[in-house]
Amino acid sequence: MSTHSRAAARFVADAARTAWHDGALWTVRAKRDRMAQSVPEWEALRAASSAIKRHTLSHLGHYLELFERNASANGMQVHWAADADEMNRIVGEIVAAHGGRNLIKSKSMLSEECGLTPYLLARGVDAVESDLGERIMQLLHRPPSHIVLPAIAVKREEVGELFERVWHTAAGNSDPAYLTHEARRHLRGKFLGADIAMTGVNFAIAEAGAFAVCTNEGNADLGTSFPDLHIAIMGLEKVIPDYRALAVFTRLLARSATGQPVTTYTSLYRRPAAGKQIHVVIVDNGRTESLANEAHRNMLKCLRCGACMNTCPVYRRSGGATYSYFIPGPLGINLGMLRSPERYHGNVSACSLCYSCSEVCPAKIDLGEQIYAWRQELDGEGLADARKKLAVKAMNFAMRAPGRFYGAIALGRFAGRLPHGVLNNRLNPWYGSGRDMPRFAPRTFDALWKAGLVRKACGTSDDSNPEKHRQTP
Repeated sequence: MSTHSRAAARFVADAARTAWHDGALWTVRAKRDRMAQSVPEWEALRAASSAIKRHTLSHLGHYLELFERNASANGMQVHWAADADEMNRIVGEIVAAHGGRNLIKSKSMLSEECGLTPYLLARGVDAVESDLGERIMQLLHRPPSHIVLPAIAVKREEVGELFERVWHTAAGNSDPAYLTHEARRHLRGKFLGADIAMTGVNFAIAEAGAFAVCTNEGNADLGTSFPDLHIAIMGLEKVIPDYRALAVFTRLLARSATGQPVTTYTSLYRRPAAGKQIHVVIVDNGRTESLANEAHRNMLKCLRCGACMNTCPVYRRSGGATYSYFIPGPLGINLGMLRSPERYHGNVSACSLCYSCSEVCPAKIDLGEQIYAWRQELDGEGLADARKKLAVKAMNFAMRAPGRFYGAIALGRFAGRLPHGVLNNRLNPWYGSGRDMPRFAPRTFDALWKAGLVRKACGTSDDSNPEKHRQTP
């Protein structure tokens, strides 16, 4: 059993939570579909998005250098980090030089990837998440379970109990409006007292030397309004050529992510205000290695909308915490495998190969196809499940000859008549799951066809000669 399967078994043990989680995410997926159907040129936008990303990644060095030149000319300070450790060190040095101790953060999956918040906390910097979902997860001391909806797996009653414990809110009050008001009240002091702001970067516009940050709560705008120092961290794949490209992506992002026409706040940062600083840290952390991987480099096109998670039947029914990589769902399976197949291959089984993720991706990334490709590569890496390999070999042996095939069917029918406990025991992976081995049909399709029963049931001629059914030109 894979690492994901073991963790998922614990999640699905709570049937009510599983159903609620599934329904909540499917609601978001349905909103996405309605939004996509309302835009006649939707598929053309997806194609344009994919083409822009492909072009940019093919000329990545050019656009990154262009962004650095223009951003520097605009008064920003640009830093380069080869990996997570270097990014954390650079951010730590900037913070130390500034002398601040109160940092207000907007949502950034890159900071999760690099472990930045714990790094800063260990050095006496109070790094506070300002996105409501991220703040809830931070107070719970748990990682986010979704890249756009971080606290989607947490029920409002649990949030009420959390706020009561840490902020002494009214006992038993889990009304969303009340809880949001209390969160806003406590976060307002953090905003006003912050001396450092940190944001991620959704898109870095090379020709303008500017970057865009997209939020629905306005926390990035408020967080960057008061402090003199703004640190923006970005993966190097976030660069895009120009504002025309940005227009394509902003039409796709919110519709794909949450089913909105546009993100509530799309803020552009081009130059620091008088007396303030903006530092941009461009991070590699394995991305150039991924770019060199011809079979899987498409993952660098990702807009981080989360649509693949909202549609994935496995993610919806197993939750984000069941994946060993910090990003869950189809996106996380692929990114984790690019990062370390040895460490994260336990996630590749968390896919039904329905390819729904590929169908909804606004950048037309072949997510499902790539997961299938990773599965084919496991054996060559020495990571394939030995039991599954044995089962496949047995099936291959049985199905390569008609006599063995029908003999195996006969054995299956015989096994179906054995006592229940003979088949349903601890040697059976389904044991304890509430599922039984299916019973073989009494007659095969081949036998029914030869007996003429299939043609009779379909109301077709009993004459099996194909020449008599060929149409005259």
